[in-house]
Amino acid sequence: MKKTVFIICCFSLFISCKKEESKEMGSNTVITDSLEKPAEFADPKYAEIGKKTLADMEKGDMDSWMEIYADNAVYVWNSGDSLVGKPAIASYWKQRRANVIESISFKNAIWLPIMVNQPQSTESKGVWLLGWYKTTAKYRNGKEMTQWIHTDYHFDSKDKVDRVIQYIDKAAINAAMPK
Repeated sequence: MKKTVFIICCFSLFISCKKEESKEMGSNTVITDSLEKPAEFADPKYAEIGKKTLADMEKGDMDSWMEIYADNAVYVWNSGDSLVGKPAIASYWKQRRANVIESISFKNAIWLPIMVNQPQSTESKGVWLLGWYKTTAKYRNGKEMTQWIHTDYHFDSKDKVDRVIQYIDKAAINAAMPK
């Protein structure tokens, strides 16, 4: 239900974008003000970047997975935990993928690349890639976890990810981890 409401909100944002306005001035003069849309679809190349990152994670190719990150990247989870800087992100995920997660797969991915021109609240201006996918992770202890994950990626001016916000159910992960 939450996913459906979120998707509807995203599409409502696009529908509510401002249209061009024309003003009559004098007898024959028409001036058109092109008002910037608050958000619009971004280049589909960002969806391809998202697909590649999931494929790299599935293969365990963490060096290739890290190529999209800016040096100053921040990785945040909905729980409030975070990693700051590319070295910290690399260390955490390489260790986790090598020592904790035996295998991981992503299914039914949906990608929505958007350009935020006028932030409506706390989000940054620029390109965002919104991704939803079903994740199944098998842990080295033999337990398995499956859940839908939502991830938001923000790209800097060099097309590197400088912010990730990931929405997960930490309880499902904790239940599959050794006690």
